[in-house]
Amino acid sequence: MKPLIVIALIAVVAVLASAGLAMLRKGDRPGERDTRMARALAWRVGLSIALFLAVLIGWHMGWIAPTGLPTGR
Repeated sequence: MKPLIVIALIAVVAVLASAGLAMLRKGDRPGERDTRMARALAWRVGLSIALFLAVLIGWHMGWIAPTGLPTGR
């Protein structure tokens, strides 16, 4: 489960970088840049929601356990 989380986080950052590049590049058509950036940001939101749900399901099923921070050392 942990490698899946790491891969999903890397995918979120990659899609965010893709949206940034789409914002900076000038497209051939007037609205091309806007649609590429909007599509990339929509993918980022979808991946983030899927990652959040995967963490919640993994915690509920017992695949992921919170360890917390050690106190009183």
